Amino acid sequence: MRSASAELREAAGALPAAWPSTRAWALPAAAAAASALVFTLVSSHLIDDTYITLSYAKNLAFHAHWGLIEQGTANTATSPLNVLALGAVTFFVRDAVLAAGIVFVAAQVVMVLGLRRLGERTGLPPAFAPLAFAVLLVNPLLLSSVGLEVTLGAAGVVWTLVYAGERRAGRLGVVIGLLALVRIDLLLIAAVLFAARREFWTGIWQTAFAALAVTLPWFGFSWLVLGSAVPDTLVIKISQQSWGPFSFTNGPLLYWRNFPAEAALSFLPLAVAGVVGVSWIVQYRRGSETARRLTPFAALAVAGALHYVAYSRLGVPPYHWYYAPSIIGATIFLVACACAVPERIRRGALTATGAVLAASVAVYALPGLPRQFAPISSNHASTTEYREIGAQLAALAHGRKVETAGEVGALAYACDCELVDEFSDRGAVDPAIAETKRRSGDIGRALLEANFHNFDHSVAPISPDLVLTATRRPPPPTALATWHIDSPWTGAQNLYLMPAQVLSAAPR
Repeated sequence: MRSASAELREAAGALPAAWPSTRAWALPAAAAAASALVFTLVSSHLIDDTYITLSYAKNLAFHAHWGLIEQGTANTATSPLNVLALGAVTFFVRDAVLAAGIVFVAAQVVMVLGLRRLGERTGLPPAFAPLAFAVLLVNPLLLSSVGLEVTLGAAGVVWTLVYAGERRAGRLGVVIGLLALVRIDLLLIAAVLFAARREFWTGIWQTAFAALAVTLPWFGFSWLVLGSAVPDTLVIKISQQSWGPFSFTNGPLLYWRNFPAEAALSFLPLAVAGVVGVSWIVQYRRGSETARRLTPFAALAVAGALHYVAYSRLGVPPYHWYYAPSIIGATIFLVACACAVPERIRRGALTATGAVLAASVAVYALPGLPRQFAPISSNHASTTEYREIGAQLAALAHGRKVETAGEVGALAYACDCELVDEFSDRGAVDPAIAETKRRSGDIGRALLEANFHNFDHSVAPISPDLVLTATRRPPPPTALATWHIDSPWTGAQNLYLMPAQVLSAAPR
């Protein structure tokens, strides 16, 4: 009969074999816990465009309807995959905000697993994946974009880089297809990562067919049923052009003027990556083995830079989440460099990275927790204010159509009423289509014609019964309701509700 001490020794000897499995789960578990904590903090200040997505998801889950409002079909959800994922989770949990938290945490875990795999394949220290994850998690601009498709896009880009490097043509095609459904413009980043490989054409047809198998069902449905394969936000945002003197190109200066500390920390990776990128090129040309190992990360940074250039050429407004792909690419490249450099330099690089991490946490927490506004936000009111107004608006409207004052997401989510806005009213999109065609060249015009081939141009814009208007002056005494709103972006204003006929007859 075996002694108890022998059994204990055998059990103790077996423990090390189980440790790798435990360690393997430690990183994704920690990432999930940290992401859940972050979402708990940011859920009180999700930006208005996030609520546009959540309204789509709620209508899809509860009414099997594709639109910002239940009363009309629309195609202004920039990320079909985000809406589909949120809608599926909302169907089970019955709360779109909670669903956003679940999708956010899941996407973060998928991303960190991809980062770990990248680090292992390129010979980076184990610290690479958790450090890159942490810096991305607390970046003020990315924190201000939670609930949008940013995290799904980051996970897709990381796994595109993984499968591109591993030469898994079929899986690469599937991920690229999913990336196109996250945001069509992310195909630019996927194309750069695909082409940056040696003999990149190997397996190109397998990759292409796999990507088409993923994307064609949705884009075909959208083109035939919704009237355009690419979401209408493409022409809406292009037709908006700039915000005064600020376009996408110089948009970081606008955010630095309004949110100096937050903007500096958000866009710092872009500036530093430019400097480090030059050093990487020099070392690569000299035949450095370390520089060669970092080639995939350099390609990611270049892809982010080209995304910035492409958006600058489009001339779209500087919505802050548009900068996310460039920031994500630059950040991952910089953390990879910090982990790969010689020991004498690595300590300083990691110390600087830790300082940025600590500063980002401090800047977020400085106003006090929970925050009322995202670190970077161009909204005119807080989420709490808009949701309270939306709930009251439902009772005031009594089934009448209400035109918004420019922001519709949180109001639509809380109101469940017929809100008139170019994001909810398909008839209001036609002028944006015409304007974008006018500004486009022959090729661009032909692509727009093809995309909107099934668009019903005969649909007239909805005529509202009531109108919401924002003003810095006292609202008129005849207003049906008034609300005081305030934000760091616009300051204090009064939002009031008026009958459309009365407002149109009033002297300007």
